[in-house]
Order: sequence, then C-alpha cells, then structure tokens
Amino acid sequence: MKLIDGKLISQQIKAEIAEEVKAMVAEGKRAPHLAVIIVGHDGGSETYVASKVKSCHEVGFQSTKLAFEDTITEAELLAEIEKLNANPELDGFIVQLPLPKHISEQKVIEAIDFRKDVDGFHPVNVGRLSIGLPCYISATPNGIMELLKRYEIPTQGKHCVVIGRSNIVGKPVASLMMQKAIPGDATVTVCHSRTKNLKEITLQADIIIAALGSPEFLTANMVKEGAVIIDVGTTRVPSTETKSGFRLKGDVKFDEVAPKCSYITPVPGGVGPMTIVSLLKNTLLAAKGEIYG
Repeated sequence: MKLIDGKLISQQIKAEIAEEVKAMVAEGKRAPHLAVIIVGHDGGSETYVASKVKSCHEVGFQSTKLAFEDTITEAELLAEIEKLNANPELDGFIVQLPLPKHISEQKVIEAIDFRKDVDGFHPVNVGRLSIGLPCYISATPNGIMELLKRYEIPTQGKHCVVIGRSNIVGKPVASLMMQKAIPGDATVTVCHSRTKNLKEITLQADIIIAALGSPEFLTANMVKEGAVIIDVGTTRVPSTETKSGFRLKGDVKFDEVAPKCSYITPVPGGVGPMTIVSLLKNTLLAAKGEIYG
C-alpha cells in the first residue's frame, strides 16, 4: 500500500507556480491577481478563505479578500460581482460557498464572467469540460487528476467507480476520467444514494473515487485487493482527541481499507491540499490568457 501524499505534491506545485510568477514579474508583467468574496461567518469557509489568501502570498500572487455580512442582499452581491468582472487588473475570482439562504448560489455562479471563473463552476466552463475543450476545471477534480498523474497511476482501460454525483466533484471527475487523455481513458460508473447493489459495483472497481460526504462509508468488504482509493470526503466529526474538539473524517474507513489498496489518499493531507493548488493553477492560466486569451 502506498500513501498518496497530497500535501507533498501541493508543495511541489506551489514551488513550480512561484517560479513561473517570478519569471513573469522579471519580464515586467504584473503578478496574477485572485480575489475571494466571502459572505457571513461560516467557520469552515473562513478557514478555507484564510488558507487561499495565504497560498496566494506563498506563490507571489496578489490577492484581494472581500468580506460581507450575511445581511447583504442578492442584488448587492451581484453588483459586487459585476465590479470584479469589469476590473482589468483582476485575473480571476471566486465566491466562497455556501451562501446565506436568501441568495441563489446558481444565480451568483452564472453572474461571474466565465473567463474569470477560476473555480470552474460556470455553465460555460462545465459545458466545455464535458466535451473536452480547454476550460477552467473545478478545483477538486483537477487536484485528483494531478495526483493520479504525478503518482503515474495507470487509468487507461481501468474500471473507475465514482461514488457521488455532485456538480462540484462527482460529475466533473467522472467526465475527466472518461476523456481521451492521460490520466483518463477509464471506463466510468457513477453511483449515488439511489444506486442498487453498490457493493457489487465497487468490488469490480480498479479505482474508487469516494465523494459523497458520508464519514467512513466505504468499508473493506466493498473494495477489491489492489484497488486505488481516492477519498474526497471531509466531514467534521466531534473528537475528544483534538484541541478544536473535532477532526476531519473521510468517506473511507481508512484503517481497514488501506491494507487492501495499492494506493490510497489520507484525510486530511490527500485531496484537500490539492484543491487550493488547482485554484492557483487556474488563476495563473487566466493571467497568462492561456484558456480564453
């Protein structure tokens, strides 16, 4: 069993991005600029945004954080998005989800200029991804593909089972795994909460990508010997062992599944660190005009 170290790979990629930014600035170009909008005071969101800002600093990006109270109206938020769309000094921006109930997440996603949508959630980017055109790929699926690539895990002709059908992970990663590319060229089955005989399906899988948000859902009796396991789950569960009073648990029962695997991602330290790096990579692509010119 080999552990897929997302923390290590993310540090390598950050170093690569930092070198590229240094070269851009040396040529007289400005550093890439990423903005983040956060609404309200969700603890998880605030942690994510802080680490995004820190990561921007580490690679030499300029970053802007716009924080609004959850009393902001939908119209006011859309007006702020319009300002960012029109700002020529800004390469990309994201709106941290979840948003307060009175604001439509879909309306907000569609309001972002797809050329600045470095989260890869806009329907234009999602549509381009599904037919294999250049686009901003959403961060978590992009991070998963990068891990498979850097660990040289064979995917061609393999049976990949994706558990979960979310727009953020399940659907895009299934699309990427079936495309004519390396990694890719897999035969993909997407399972979800309505799937019958789930265990029979997962036992046939060479690669399992667990992205359903249910702690320790995938157990050893659902996995065949030598399978590759990518655990996307990050659920906070109460814990007396940590100072914060909680710990992160993945969708895979790690201790019992790991001995059967050829490769497995831990939680934390697997897919998680790759998501922020993917966001940085998309912002760099935006600054260089490599996707949309």
